Amino acid sequence: MTENSTNKVVDLFAGCGGLSLGFENAGFDIVGAFENWDKAADCYARNFSHPLFRTDLSEVERAIAEARSLSPDIIIGGPPCQDFSHAGKRIEDKRAKLTEAFANIVADIRPRFFVMENVARAFKSAAYASAKAIFKRSGYGLTEIVLDASRCGVPQKRKRFFCFGALEANDGFLLKEIERDLRDKDTTIREYFGSSLGLEFYYRHPRNYNRRAIYSVDEPSPTIRGANRPIPPGYSIHPNDACEINCSVRPLTTIERSLIQTFPADFKWVGNKTEMELMIANAVPVKLAEFVASALMRYIVGKERKITA
Repeated sequence: MTENSTNKVVDLFAGCGGLSLGFENAGFDIVGAFENWDKAADCYARNFSHPLFRTDLSEVERAIAEARSLSPDIIIGGPPCQDFSHAGKRIEDKRAKLTEAFANIVADIRPRFFVMENVARAFKSAAYASAKAIFKRSGYGLTEIVLDASRCGVPQKRKRFFCFGALEANDGFLLKEIERDLRDKDTTIREYFGSSLGLEFYYRHPRNYNRRAIYSVDEPSPTIRGANRPIPPGYSIHPNDACEINCSVRPLTTIERSLIQTFPADFKWVGNKTEMELMIANAVPVKLAEFVASALMRYIVGKERKITA
């Protein structure tokens, strides 16, 4: 990138840092982050050196003042998604309002670009409709897309909605760059890790026993969730399970689950097992974040070349 590049990034709702790390890996300069859950903030602070604000982002005016002080060119973030998710009650409550808070912060600061991430069903939510209207009134062209992480280099079936915004751009401005590197097949665990995990099959506790629970490394992992339970006594094999229950089948460990979320092996985790599992499950997979950040980087560089040509 040139010295005039749009490069400074602020991460809202940063969690333990999956989105930040992906953008950092793609060459962006993370200049600050916001996270209000103390344990996730502690984890973030152990892994990054830039300023971290433990601010409740529902306090929009305070958040605007703090974020503006960092002069961001880009604002990124994943507002809390439990109220939109299949695992939740699917009722939009006060946490869904944080999607609007994200939009209001963006609209006031008006960075050149923004990236917002959420679960796939958030695309059809009332909160997102309100946020979208705020973005459009503020002059942003939008690229809206649901991405399957397994098609973006992550060994996990995980569908997430992304909204990219660029001031004074046409809608769909980033689609070409996103679609350029999308894989035409899923990324499997074996493809990503080789034999380093030392297993062929593993147990992942289903939401109900009408669903399978045993998976092979020759397919992507199902979505990593916050619950990581042992095999219950008397588990009945499901017709779609990848193998029979035997002594070698076990749940993935917490660290293995973080690796499937594509965090590096040297990432420093904090908290007890329950807290770590929740942080890992809530995170944007690092390689998914890097995938979308790389697409945005290519777009920015391409625009700069046209301007200087």
